[in-house]
Amino acid sequence: MANDTVTARIDPELKSEAEGVLNEIGLKTSEAIRLFLQQCVNSGGLPFQPHAKQPNAETLAAIKELEDGGGEKFDDSGEFYKDLGI
Repeated sequence: MANDTVTARIDPELKSEAEGVLNEIGLKTSEAIRLFLQQCVNSGGLPFQPHAKQPNAETLAAIKELEDGGGEKFDDSGEFYKDLGI
C-alpha cells in the first residue's frame, strides 16, 4: 500500500510535550496522527469534543483579584514596563 506524506507546522513546545505523552503510551507521533485520522473516518467527525484550555489556579486567582478591584493598574505601557524594570 502506498503512503502519502502529511506536513504540518507545529509549535516546538507543543510537539515536544505531545511526544512525551505519546511516548508514555507507546505511540510514535506518526502512529498517533494515523490513529486520529482513522478515528475521524470511523466517527464521521472529530473523535472527541474540543475544549478550551482552562486557566490554572494562579491565573484564576489573578482574574478574581482584578474583578474585585485589586491588582496594579497603569495609564500606559511605559509605566508598566518601568514597573517591570524594562
